Amino acid sequence: MTILKAENISKQYRLGTVGTGTLSHDLNRWWHSIRGKDDPYLKVGASNNRSSKATEDYVWALRDINFEVKQGEVLGIIGKNGAGKSTLLKILSRVTAPTTGSIKTKGRIASLLEVGTGFHGELTGRENIFMNGAVLGMTKVEIKAKLDEIISFSGCEKYIDTPVKRYSSGMTVRLGFAVAAHLEPEILVVDEVLAVGDAEFQKKAIGKMHDLSTGEGRTVLFVSHNMIAIQNLCSKSLYIENGAKKYEGIPSDVVDYYLESSSLGNDRKYIRSENNNKEVFIESFQISSDVATGKPFQFQVLIMSEKQVTAEFSFTLKSNESQPLYQIYSGHSGVSFKLRKGRNIINGSLDKLRVASGTYEANLWLGTSIQVFDFQPQVFNLLVKEGSIREGGPISSKNGYPVIEDAIWQKYE
Repeated sequence: MTILKAENISKQYRLGTVGTGTLSHDLNRWWHSIRGKDDPYLKVGASNNRSSKATEDYVWALRDINFEVKQGEVLGIIGKNGAGKSTLLKILSRVTAPTTGSIKTKGRIASLLEVGTGFHGELTGRENIFMNGAVLGMTKVEIKAKLDEIISFSGCEKYIDTPVKRYSSGMTVRLGFAVAAHLEPEILVVDEVLAVGDAEFQKKAIGKMHDLSTGEGRTVLFVSHNMIAIQNLCSKSLYIENGAKKYEGIPSDVVDYYLESSSLGNDRKYIRSENNNKEVFIESFQISSDVATGKPFQFQVLIMSEKQVTAEFSFTLKSNESQPLYQIYSGHSGVSFKLRKGRNIINGSLDKLRVASGTYEANLWLGTSIQVFDFQPQVFNLLVKEGSIREGGPISSKNGYPVIEDAIWQKYE
């Protein structure tokens, strides 16, 4: 059964100013809206590309978005910052109205769009739970029945009778998600606000969203930059670029399409744009093999040097929470490179890549135990696809330290 349907959703904003510029025009626009007619001052606007200079007074934050979600589905919405994801969720939550198009829903919608959504700072956590429940249309008896469960899940029991204005951002998110998830909405809308919470709470929140969809048949709309969570939690996904729907389908296909089309380095090559006046620096880094769990892994590093030095190199993969997980480090293999003045090429290879499938940040480092010549954080996001896993399964980091892998190294003169 279809529980939510979006038809030709578009949202236009005027850049720089609010309103049409005159009171008479604002009143005319209001009169048209209450009669269900189109905005008489609707302009042809530019597409939603935040990185380009504005050439129009109007911009389409969203343009002709169509999709539907069935009961019990989890829809993951992905895209770059500023693509229109949060605007779409605000329209679905009825925080703002679409310029054109319509939303059809069945049942109550609970939303968690930003830290403190729907909370009153002067009220205590307990009072805000009752207020949010009333907004969702629940009776006091229904809220009381869920109260202990909500407080326990949030982990804020000690401060539940303290005004919310004294909560940290993480505590506010914890309580907000607990309220939204436990007051039995038919549709739960969650923005990337969960990134504010700690790792323990993120795991708990994602587990709760999974239980809601599979166990209770509730529908979840989930915006996140965590591609691993999108693939593990969602039953389908939607990719938005510059305010337009680019791709819709199963999460693994959508994530692959997103990484391949959004210049996140999924071509597996990094080329430095400038050297910051460094004497020794990494000019480029290229992966020359398919990247999959349990498969051979080869890469090539181009290093430029203005003098003869000895250096070590490392390539580190980090999780979406920026925790180092996996490192290929020449020093671990007892290998250091005598770099000559000019161009130096180094090849490295592994017989098997022992990380689980998912999306990782890639960091590059060049230096010695006492000196760092070059460090390039988050040079690209690397997508590791599913493949064969050798006996024992993929390894992972412990206590925040990366697992260091032996590699075969070769330097070309």
